Amino acid sequence: MSDLTTLLEVGGPVAALGGGAAYARAKHPAAYWSTVGLPVSTVRLLSTYGSVMEACGLTVAPSRLRVLAAKAMTRREVRPVPPRRGLLRPTTTGLRIRLRLAPGQEPADFAASAERLRHAWGVHAVYVTPVKPGVIELRLVGYDVLRRVRMPRKIAGGVLQVPVALREDATPFVRDYRTIPHQLTLGATLSGKSMYLRHLIAGLAPQPVALVGIDCKRGVELAPFAARLSALATDPEQAAELLPVLVKEMEDRYDLIKARQGIAPGTPDEEITSDIWGLPEQERPVPVVLFVDEVAELFLVATKKDEERRDEMVTQLIRLAQLGRAAGMYLEVCGQRFGAELGKGATMLRAQLTGRVCHRVNDEASAKMALGDIAPEAAMAACSIPPERPGLAVAGDTSGGWSRIRTPYLSLTDAAETCRASAGLVPDLPALEPFRPDVPERPVEHASPVVLPHPVTN
Repeated sequence: MSDLTTLLEVGGPVAALGGGAAYARAKHPAAYWSTVGLPVSTVRLLSTYGSVMEACGLTVAPSRLRVLAAKAMTRREVRPVPPRRGLLRPTTTGLRIRLRLAPGQEPADFAASAERLRHAWGVHAVYVTPVKPGVIELRLVGYDVLRRVRMPRKIAGGVLQVPVALREDATPFVRDYRTIPHQLTLGATLSGKSMYLRHLIAGLAPQPVALVGIDCKRGVELAPFAARLSALATDPEQAAELLPVLVKEMEDRYDLIKARQGIAPGTPDEEITSDIWGLPEQERPVPVVLFVDEVAELFLVATKKDEERRDEMVTQLIRLAQLGRAAGMYLEVCGQRFGAELGKGATMLRAQLTGRVCHRVNDEASAKMALGDIAPEAAMAACSIPPERPGLAVAGDTSGGWSRIRTPYLSLTDAAETCRASAGLVPDLPALEPFRPDVPERPVEHASPVVLPHPVTN
């Protein structure tokens, strides 16, 4: 009986602790990492650092001076030397450690061994980032941060910068329009493309920018944000009227830059290298962000007349993509499908869209159209996105870099409320006033009385 009591006294708490740890790891990975995963991984890394580096082939032969000193002092065999490491810096999602590379090493050597380091130290992923010549940073991620996205509390931002998603290495993905002026965003139905667009609009709404929308789904995607939009076209016919106005606005801004900088009036716009950000603040036009949802609808034609209108709209979009950056006009082109078979100008338009974000798509051709010219492995990663993870996407740019990102959930009500609260920031652009959407009035909610009235009887 005493043995049973002892077993219950010792085994009960151990079983409860183990079960609690397993539950926290499955349901609350961030709490599990902070309490259990971080100490275990730290001890494992510190105790096995040298042997793991040697097993991964990341060590170098010791210097002659070190060999002579070791033989003179200890007469032991001198083992290969691992890279010198700095202090461990724990984070809420993992660990960071800086390494000083030995002569002859490069960051690619560590990137190739990232999977082996992950298994050796028992973490979810290992990422390698060059800091400066001879120094790299290993970012160890303790758990899958994309399973339940939590954005960092403090994110450095500014005008035309929107933290819209979380990368797989636990760093925020910031959409910076001044760095990457135009972007192509693809995604099938229920892939999270609309959520990504919703975050962009909600993030830009409190900023001093003009938001313009072309939504060929009769406005069902962008109409809830009408209070903050300067213009909205809900079908190809309205888009054909709006795009020439935007092109004219761009040309007027180029004339303003010419007049301010003393450039000859006859100079072609393509030869002007400056932009509106070089103008004085009181003379600087407000930036314009154009959202084009369901871009394939602008390419579809049914009659000869529609074909002429399509060619004009595509030409104007290409002109905005080629020349809009210097005029402070940026494109966010979205759609479910994008390919060369859409018609003339599709490939030319894609070439001007520096940023690429590809959610789950229904065909491999769309993924290759978005990411194939960046990196073949990026297109393969986009094709492997599971449907049960909406919001997961592959983001890249024409420099060749890419990463997996996931957008956190944002309800349509909260995004629309943000736009309504920022309705007073809609800039005055007379050219866009005829396209300003009608904002429906919100129904007045009558508060019910605290005390129900009772009829007076005799």
